[in-house]
Order: sequence, then C-alpha cells, then structure tokens
Amino acid sequence: MPNIQLLDCTLRDGGYINDWEFGHNNIISILNRLEQAGVDIIELGFLDGRRPFDINRTIMPDTACAARIAGNNKRSSMLVGMIDYGTCGIENLQPASESILDGIRVIFKKQKMNEAMEFCGQVKALGYKVFSQLVSITSYSDEELIKLIDLVNRIKPYAVSMVDTYGLLHPEELLHYYDILDRYAAKEIQIGFHAHNNFQLAYANDITFIGKSAQHDIVVDATLYGMGKSAGNSQIELVAMYLNDKFGKDYKINYLLEAIEETVMDFYGKSPWGYKMFYYLSAKNRCHPNYVSKFLKKENLSLTDLDRILGEISPESAKLLYDSDTADSLYDEFENELDDTNDYFRLSRELSGKKILVMGPGKNVELQKNKIREYIKEHTPVIIAINYIPEEFGADYVFVTNRKRHRQMTEGLEKQVHSDIKLIATTNITAGKTGFEYRLKISELLEAGELYSDNSFIMLIKALRKCGISEISCAGLDGYSNKEDNYFNPKMEYSFVKSQAEHLNNKVRALLFEKFSDMNFNFITYSKYTEREDCYDGTF
Repeated sequence: MPNIQLLDCTLRDGGYINDWEFGHNNIISILNRLEQAGVDIIELGFLDGRRPFDINRTIMPDTACAARIAGNNKRSSMLVGMIDYGTCGIENLQPASESILDGIRVIFKKQKMNEAMEFCGQVKALGYKVFSQLVSITSYSDEELIKLIDLVNRIKPYAVSMVDTYGLLHPEELLHYYDILDRYAAKEIQIGFHAHNNFQLAYANDITFIGKSAQHDIVVDATLYGMGKSAGNSQIELVAMYLNDKFGKDYKINYLLEAIEETVMDFYGKSPWGYKMFYYLSAKNRCHPNYVSKFLKKENLSLTDLDRILGEISPESAKLLYDSDTADSLYDEFENELDDTNDYFRLSRELSGKKILVMGPGKNVELQKNKIREYIKEHTPVIIAINYIPEEFGADYVFVTNRKRHRQMTEGLEKQVHSDIKLIATTNITAGKTGFEYRLKISELLEAGELYSDNSFIMLIKALRKCGISEISCAGLDGYSNKEDNYFNPKMEYSFVKSQAEHLNNKVRALLFEKFSDMNFNFITYSKYTEREDCYDGTF
C-alpha cells in the first residue's frame, strides 16, 4: 500500500477569498491547529515577487519572509510555499538550509511546461522538496501528459500533482490521468491531486484517488471547510476522517474543527464559497469562469441562452484559456438572432385604439377591488398584469420579467381557464410549456445606472410607449411601504423592498412625472406614486 500524505492549502488557496489577509494571529492559529492535528504538509502561502511583505497576509515576495510570518522554528509538519511560475524569480529563494520552508510547489499551464520544469530543477538545486503542479490537468491530451512526464522524470521532483483547476473531473476521468502518471512517472516521485468542487465531486474524487491501487506514494490536497475560490475545495476534515476510518491514520479531527470554528467561519460569513450555479455552468461547459462572468452581465440572456452560448465556444483550446474576442463574437451572434421588431409590431397592432389597464400585485387589488370591477365594467379595457395572474379579474396579457414569478405562474397558465392569456416576456426568462407570444429585449427596458434597474412597472411602461400607447390606467400598483406587506400575497415580498421603500417610491414617481411626462396615467386604486401636490384624484 502506498504511503498517503495529507496536505492542507487553506492559507494559500483559501487566500483567494480574502486577498490572503487572514491576520497574523489567525495565521499562527491555523498553523498550530493543523500541526496539532497531525497534517503531514502545510502550505503557508504564495511566493510572489510582485507583492510587498505584510505580516497579516499569506502572500510574500520571497522565502525569507516566511520566517517573519510563521516564526523561525521548524515544525513537525512539512511546511511549503507555492509559486505560480513566472511570478517569483529564483533570486527570491534562499537555500532550503536557510529557510523554514521545506518545499516549494510550482504551478504552471501546459504551454509553459518546458521552462517551468527547468525552473523546478533550479528550485530543487537549492535543496527544496519540489512539487510540480499541473494546472488544468483536463487540458492535457494523453500524448502531452506523457511528454510532461518525460520532463518530470529528468528533474525528479518530490511530487507531481494533478490540479483539477475548474472542477471538471468525474472519478473515471481522474483515474484515466492517474493511470498515465502511475505508469510512466519514476517510482520515487509521489503523485498528488488537488480537487475543486464545481460538480460537488471534490471529496468523491479524493476518495477515488486515495483508494486506487497504485505504485506511487501519494499526496492529497484539501482545505479547512473547503475554503477556496469559486466552488471551493475538498474539505480536509472529511478527507482526514476518511483516512482515519479506512487507512488507519490518526489525524486529530477535533483540532481541524477548532480551526474552522475559531477562524474559517468568520471568512465564510463575509464571503461564502461553495456550489453555485455560476461555477456549475462553467464546469458543465468546460470553460473558463470569465466567460460566465462576461455573459452574466448581458441582461438579455436567460440561463438557457447562457448555457447554449457557453456550449458554442470553439475551438476547444479557447474554452479554458479565456478569450474576450471570442466572447464578444458569440454574444454579437446571439444579439443578431434576437430581433424583437416584429414582436413590437404585432403587439402595437393588437393594442392600438384600446384602453389599457395595467394591474400590479399590490394589496389594494383586494382592498379596493370594487373600484377595479366598476372600471372594468364601464371601460372593458385590455388587462395587462405584471408577473402574476389576477384570478378574480383575469388578464388578457401577463408581462413576465422575473424567473421566480414565472415559475409561480406556470401551473395557472397551464390551466384551461387561463389558456387564452398571452405572455409578454423579457429575454432573461426561459419559456416553459406554454411558450411566449412576445419576447422583448430586457436590455432596452432597464433603467440604466439605477441600483434597482429592473422595476417591472417601469419596464412595461417603456414597452407600451414603444407600442404607441400614451394613456394607461393602473390598479394594484401601490408603491412600497417600509412597515407593511407590499403585496396581496405575502409570499411575493422581496427581502430588500422595505429597506429601500422610500428610494423606490421616489424613483418611480420621478420617472412618471418627468421621463414619461408625454403619457397620461390614471391610478384607479391608491398609490404612493401619486403623492404629489400637483396630482388630482390619482390622475396625471
């Protein structure tokens, strides 16, 4: 059975969460707890010549600074630092005999494998245990990995590690790369694995890695509570527990739990990591997270559209190496497909010459329903509801801008009684079984520069004005209260509304009186939007 070493990289990989500013007391506390737990290897942080020394941060310009942070005494656990190849020159490294660091891990992408492995050789010559870390192992073909192993065998680092940078690996894929390393790497070189949790598989992959029958000793990475950028890492407390239960190890789990409680949970509370749709989408489409970041800023995209565009990134080599021009080109193609000119034309033709009643979900839909009934009886308007179906009054159209509201309406829309309702949806919404009669670009309806740019009432006004509508009656558009429930159905309440009530009311009021001064609004039910001296009887 191969020897298994457990490596903690909380102070390095976890530093992406807090810009490595753990605070000196916390750094020492984490080091002590990990050492007390019996963790074999502890990564102190990054070595980066571009960053000035800060005793409160675990990113340092040279190896001499490691002692200033961690103290001059050697620890029972192996202490290592990490260099992202190209960010810290060999001149910044003391001989290992003069440093408290026992080893240095060097991460590099496959495009730099030759010069990076040469650098590993220089680090080894200084007396350090060198770990060659293969960034984005999934980007290597079998032939490229064998070529890399040939370089590794010449240098003979302490370990060579597979890094699942974007959390793309499933267990069977991990085993494929592991088999190649196990078969071709020199026997004295340890094999390591560093997981990320985009698919919630980091711990499962660690178990797969640990349990494989192999010729080499191994190193498995993890962090306290999975602390790390994006979806986070494998949790060291889980891996240590597994190694204790299945492989007879004796890691003191209570010290790991104390480190989590004493320090890590404070950082989690400020900037939580873990599974998120964002990281799932990047992993699912095997692409760099920057693509997802860029496309999420494009308001016109529904999640379905976003997923489709990510899947269209090509060639394969462009996926994990983010290219802004590729992203722009793909979005331009999507925009060209998304033409709502005909939707506006058809909607304008249907609404032309008719009275329009816009209905919101405010409490006055119930409290003043008699007024609404009288208005409908007298004027027979076209009713356009916003993000809900007014069961008592029905609707001719529903304007849909909110994914959650659309899901809540789905059952009602599929009922026979509502089958004649037409949906006007913005482009951030994915169609369900009922589909959409009209799909309008959301980017053109948002109020640019506003904290809450997607007020659905204002968006509908913009759409109706574009359709040539100049007179609108309103009901159930009460405005916002900072004390009472704002909707006839309390389940529709947004968490932020009460704290922002005054700001929201003032903004909508200003838009109605100024930006849309060419339109006439008649509020049938009470609304805070009409609370101005020049308003008379709810009409302006």
